[in-house]
Amino acid sequence: QVQLVESGGGLVQPGDSLRLSCSASGRSFRGYTMAWFRQAPGKEREFVSANFRSTNTYYADAVKGRFTMSRDSAKNTVYLQMNSLTPEDTAVYYCAADSRIILSSIRMSSSYDFWGQGTQVTVSS
Repeated sequence: QVQLVESGGGLVQPGDSLRLSCSASGRSFRGYTMAWFRQAPGKEREFVSANFRSTNTYYADAVKGRFTMSRDSAKNTVYLQMNSLTPEDTAVYYCAADSRIILSSIRMSSSYDFWGQGTQVTVSS
């Protein structure tokens, strides 16, 4: 059974940093596209970043330069280092995975077959 489990969320102040982790189990995710999405209250789920089949990593404009996604294939784990957090980053952050996604679709949540349960990130003073 495929399972994605996020961790690392919490309550931080503006300007702080957090590192999220997504641990994948049930199969090897080597070669999968792994992604992070987020959903704020009352808003649609939005793309944050994606590592396309263990090659390049892509970011949403809103987080570019502040967030860094990394991947440890040996541990079947992806990370999202979030720096200079602002209240606008407050959301539930989800990890997603898919083996067949094409590059032009990585920003679409509907393209991903596997999802974690999400971890809450709250940025507030």
